[in-house]
Amino acid sequence: MLSIQEPSAKLTELQPTIKCLSLSAFDTSELKAVREVFRPAARLALGQAWLEREEHDFAPAFVRVGWRGNSLLVFAEVIDFDIFNAATALNQRAWELGDVFEIFLQPTDQPAYVEFQVTPNNQRVQLRFTNAVAAENVRRNGSMESVLIPDEAFFSRTWVQPGACWYVYAEISAEKLFRQAGPLQGRQWRFSFSRYDYTRGREQPVISSTSRHAEPDFHRQPEWGVMSFEFSMP
Repeated sequence: MLSIQEPSAKLTELQPTIKCLSLSAFDTSELKAVREVFRPAARLALGQAWLEREEHDFAPAFVRVGWRGNSLLVFAEVIDFDIFNAATALNQRAWELGDVFEIFLQPTDQPAYVEFQVTPNNQRVQLRFTNAVAAENVRRNGSMESVLIPDEAFFSRTWVQPGACWYVYAEISAEKLFRQAGPLQGRQWRFSFSRYDYTRGREQPVISSTSRHAEPDFHRQPEWGVMSFEFSMP
């Protein structure tokens, strides 16, 4: 799950560094309203930086971020021609059961980070690692019990357009997860967004990430991007 390595100079230069701007209130139940409020935000594309060229079955996905109060807001558009996941409950091994969208977040002033997964049918996986060593331990022993968050850690909503795409909206509280009280303005978080894209009849999923990973390992933290929380200009 984790490789602790320093990125090359080239990768460091290409790390996504973005401004995460404040958003006005909106109706989170309506896809049209969600798309409209995120429209001005920078769009991050997922890719396969560890390959010379993307796989033949690669399908694009895009992520935009914003914030309000104490919460990071995430909106993803996931192009997908075979949308499915068999997960039926919280914290099942959803990445082995079908399509998932993944969110990795870590405040720059602490070693703890979270990994969240959302399926097209809005089932979630919630993991919190106290530090990089904890992630390595999970990889070694294969047990995730020590890093699972049992109660609802974040809010998410999904919309599915069969045979075309699916959308994810998520709200993630800094106070609840990282004990960071107060508005997010002026803070910085490391981030990465990734995806498992399954297609029935294909043995392995196509994976992709917003990070310029030198290897297909989403936990390579030195290659994650950095977002700065700022107020939107009037």
